[in-house]
Amino acid sequence: QVQLVESGGGLVQAGGSLSLSCAASGRTFSITSMGWFRQAPGKDREFVAAINYSGSRTYYLDSVKGRFTISRDNAKNTVNLQMNSLKLEDTALYYCAARTAVLVASMSASEYDSWGQGTQVTVSS
Repeated sequence: QVQLVESGGGLVQAGGSLSLSCAASGRTFSITSMGWFRQAPGKDREFVAAINYSGSRTYYLDSVKGRFTISRDNAKNTVNLQMNSLKLEDTALYYCAARTAVLVASMSASEYDSWGQGTQVTVSS
């Protein structure tokens, strides 16, 4: 089992920045790709960003490209999401997810095996 704990959420004004972090524990050797998803009230959970094991490939939701950056530190078992130029529509509960067994990163929530509890990001005008 892999346990994931997110941190770094909070309240920020539009145009500001936040950095989210996710720490993995447990069977971390089994983790291949990792991702961030978000869910706004009344909406489905949506993909935000993903990164493969080596960090050589990253994937982003179109609306966050150029504003968000995903990175990972395998030595520390962490994955980060740097969010810049935040917009009101970025307000959501952000979840960290880990995939095992399959090396390819995925943008599909159903292909991730472990999830954190989420950290709230609220962007105000």
